[in-house]
Amino acid sequence: MTHAEIPLPTPPPEISNGNTVIPLIDFAPLLSPSTSPALKLHTSQSILRAFTTSGFLYLTNYPIPPTTLNTIFAHSAAFFARPQSQKDTLAWTTPSSNRGYVTHGREKVSNSLTWEEVERERAAVPDLKESMEIGRDDDVGHANRWPDAFDDEGVAFRDAMRTFFGQCKEMHRLIMGALARGLGLDEGFFDDYVKQGDNTLRLLHYPPVKKSVFGKNKGQVRAGEHSDFGSVTLLFQDERGGLQVRGPGGGWEDVKPIEGACVVNAGDLLQRWSNDFLKSTMHRVVEPPLKETAKAAYTDEGEDAEYPARYSIAYFCNPDFDKWIEALPGTWGGEMGEKKYEGINSGEYLVQRLSATY
Repeated sequence: MTHAEIPLPTPPPEISNGNTVIPLIDFAPLLSPSTSPALKLHTSQSILRAFTTSGFLYLTNYPIPPTTLNTIFAHSAAFFARPQSQKDTLAWTTPSSNRGYVTHGREKVSNSLTWEEVERERAAVPDLKESMEIGRDDDVGHANRWPDAFDDEGVAFRDAMRTFFGQCKEMHRLIMGALARGLGLDEGFFDDYVKQGDNTLRLLHYPPVKKSVFGKNKGQVRAGEHSDFGSVTLLFQDERGGLQVRGPGGGWEDVKPIEGACVVNAGDLLQRWSNDFLKSTMHRVVEPPLKETAKAAYTDEGEDAEYPARYSIAYFCNPDFDKWIEALPGTWGGEMGEKKYEGINSGEYLVQRLSATY
């Protein structure tokens, strides 16, 4: 059965942001062994449907407890509060490794494909963020750059991130299983593609920013317009907000934080893998709403008003780097048309895309 023959499910509850509708999907049916096959299929098709429309969805009741997320956010804040000299010793080095600390303004997320284009954008409108990139810890050739030599907090940070990385890896496997089921493929179709877990856990800190920074440069954002490179992205965000997606009419629309929900979006490689059936959507991070204390004193001349810090945690999922990616069964041939892309190695594709942004 091809995806064209699969009836779309009754849509789940949706969050409307302007012209963009993002479904709110309960992940619990995919976690229970007692769930009926019909309900599992319905949930899987709801996820698939989201990826064919907005490219984004909210997941609730996913298998990572709130207490774990609170711990990860606390360790992230503690890491970014370290002296700059400590963070700089853990600096990111190469796209093939893609591990370590990325200082303010070094990365420029963009949809441009060449280093020269990105460099021009970086010079004009640098991203206002710093990050810490973490990969699988059993990759002998690319060691993570842990702060464990500094103090006990650094050791606790390392241990917590290792555990969290594994939890996100399993969540990725479950989501890919849902997509396989929704596409009419065997539920385990993608398991061999995600066995190693060649993914990236990114801790993000957007420091407080004066309103005047955005006023002086109308193009200034915290993270520039871009789409993600891999298969799917799991995003855990604080209550500040600021994430926006490009809507069908071309305008920018908010992806508001929902307590207890994880934001999931499709990436460019998944769109390519599905022969453009699934949708990787452009998004960015802008200034969030002002704190109430700042609003009270705000006037048109209030350039000292400050946008608060924002923390988020992104888990960028990819097919394992030794896998060959070409159009999925059921996404080409006959009325579906021909394959739009040549096959490509997953790891080489990611390095090619990363090389343009640093």
